[in-house]
Amino acid sequence: MLKTLTTDFELDLQADVLVIGGGPAGTWAAWSAASSGARVILVDKGYCGTTGCAAASGNGVWYVPPDPEARETAKASRESLGGFLSDRHWMDRVLNQTYVNINQLADWGYPFPTDDEGKPYRRSLQGPEYMRLMRRQIQRAGVKILDHSPALELLVDEDGAVGGATGANRQTGGRWRVRRREAACRQTSRATIIATGGCAFLSKALGCNVLTGDGYLMAAEAGAEMSGMEFSNAYGISPAFSSVTKTLFYNWATFTYEDGTVIPGAGSQRGRSVIAKTLLEQPVYAILDKATEAMRPSMRLAQPNFFLPFDRAGIDPFTQRFPVTLRLEGTVRGTGGIRIIDDTCATSVRGLYAAGDAATRELICGGFTGGGSHNAAWAISSGYWSGQSAAEYIHSLREQKTQPHLQGVGEVGFKNHSDRSQQFATDEVIEAIQGEVFPYQKNLFRTEQGLTESLATLNNLWQEIRSSQVTSNQELIRAREAAAMVATARWMYSSAIERKETRGMHKHLDYPEQDPNQQHYLISGGLDKVWVKTQPLNTTTKPEILQSKIAGAVV
Repeated sequence: MLKTLTTDFELDLQADVLVIGGGPAGTWAAWSAASSGARVILVDKGYCGTTGCAAASGNGVWYVPPDPEARETAKASRESLGGFLSDRHWMDRVLNQTYVNINQLADWGYPFPTDDEGKPYRRSLQGPEYMRLMRRQIQRAGVKILDHSPALELLVDEDGAVGGATGANRQTGGRWRVRRREAACRQTSRATIIATGGCAFLSKALGCNVLTGDGYLMAAEAGAEMSGMEFSNAYGISPAFSSVTKTLFYNWATFTYEDGTVIPGAGSQRGRSVIAKTLLEQPVYAILDKATEAMRPSMRLAQPNFFLPFDRAGIDPFTQRFPVTLRLEGTVRGTGGIRIIDDTCATSVRGLYAAGDAATRELICGGFTGGGSHNAAWAISSGYWSGQSAAEYIHSLREQKTQPHLQGVGEVGFKNHSDRSQQFATDEVIEAIQGEVFPYQKNLFRTEQGLTESLATLNNLWQEIRSSQVTSNQELIRAREAAAMVATARWMYSSAIERKETRGMHKHLDYPEQDPNQQHYLISGGLDKVWVKTQPLNTTTKPEILQSKIAGAVV
């Protein structure tokens, strides 16, 4: 039976490093920190190893052997698509680290297949096997795992440094707290890693319904900043009767109207906007008729769950047309997230690190990415670096004789209000958020008027939930998810309204061209009052080369 709202802690634990999130980024962070000698606790909203978008299906990986020509091709292939906002220093780091860590997976026993020449093929991972292996490895490293235990707020000391978090257990309703180790250990931990994934706004995209932007909200309450939130309007192609948004195989699809006529310009990559525009007026159908007979068995082997909905419906997607839709995946396949300030994956708040989809991916993708590939590589690399850095950070702290006082900085859902405060109407709040972020004409095809109107609605919604009451820990979990989605949408649209151009996945109908004067990052933050500011690129590409590429780019 669920407990009522309480601040009593069923579990009160201590650790050197707390990792919030149990996907690829979180597990790599936990393994890296534990392997560096830290005492680590990992908390996951679901069951570490099975929840989240990576665990649900096959994942491509940006795995490129250290051949200079191949690496150059890999870096150049996405620069134009991402609006020339990526940084080659970070791209090199990710390519190097991903190569090492994928080979580490092979050493651990991950069953990579072989190609026609008998060589290991290491550019894809099967989510269930991958995440099952990662759970086993972090347990072997001594990491303590709290499953079904979403974090709800960060703990901060008098100096503003993060020293842990509190949360609740979904199954018992009880509260937990993880904080820095006692002073008797001659050091205090100030390392917490946010690896909670992105925000898909409960769109039912495959594996994404645990991804509601919780880490963004907690980080912002502690004073952290966001970056690239305008690049958070990714939509995944899905059968209309399914939640599977794996889009790789749609590269071999033909998209048609209901009568079978081919839709000009429709495609999985650059033609997705055409699909969206058509869906505003009529159904869209697809058929994977460009896949040869020889390719089809390999495709089924690579992503078996892609075909499961078709098999259940009695449809052969290679020979029969089927209706498709677009499901919002937000920052899961967007590039926006918590801003990291250096190579350690530290945020602007002392003691707080970010990794994976929770952290901005602009550094390697600019303003555009898709599923798997760069995302998977970023999760592996940023997870590894954040864990290693967090462990090094706690070992570098000077000895302290007293244990600093920690207090929670959570706001929505935690504050006591007058008896006249209204009950937190979670379902209504979520429906209102989705009404502003789901429609293509509001989020995909953006206009000044549309963004302004949506922001007005979202700002009013934020003020409403700020003074709403919750009565149980289970209700608090859902209220915090709703609050995180409102906050995420406000950072998204506030950033989008400031980028008065079209770049990457940000399509602004009032400003349809890419503007060379806006080749910068947009940093955002704030809760009651959202702010946005520009930050220059820190690119390692020579300016004259970059400008030459921009001049020749097709927007």
